[in-house]
Amino acid sequence: MYQLKRKQIIKADLATCWAFFSSPYNLKKITPTYMGFEVLTDIPEKMYEGLMIEYRVKPLLGIPTKWVTRISKVDENKFFIDEQWSGPYKAWHHEHHFRQIDGGTEMIDIITYQMPFGIFGKIVHPFIVKKKLESIFNYRKEVVKDIFKQD
Repeated sequence: MYQLKRKQIIKADLATCWAFFSSPYNLKKITPTYMGFEVLTDIPEKMYEGLMIEYRVKPLLGIPTKWVTRISKVDENKFFIDEQWSGPYKAWHHEHHFRQIDGGTEMIDIITYQMPFGIFGKIVHPFIVKKKLESIFNYRKEVVKDIFKQD
């Protein structure tokens, strides 16, 4: 299992951050366009535990892949967890934590994942997958700064 952690301070109140990040449709706004991210499921106005969401992404070589996640836990204005039901990883567990602080909201992402394809997955992880995930979350940080009009 591998883990990626990211923390970002957003100069917006907790309710505003929660409303933005808990909407699956906003994920496309903070995902690099080369990922070809597209939501395929009708999504309700409010996220809830058990919600299944199907996406199409192009994680490698522009090859479209379906990815189904399940919202496994929601604690309003505190955190939510999405887990891969089916998709490109052997396992994917993504925690999104939010906390009001002086001057804004602290957002922490904790992604715990396991590579498919046994030893081959372990070999390519540091050269391809780890770098791509870091790149995606670096992009996300910059886009979030822009969306929330930060320096």
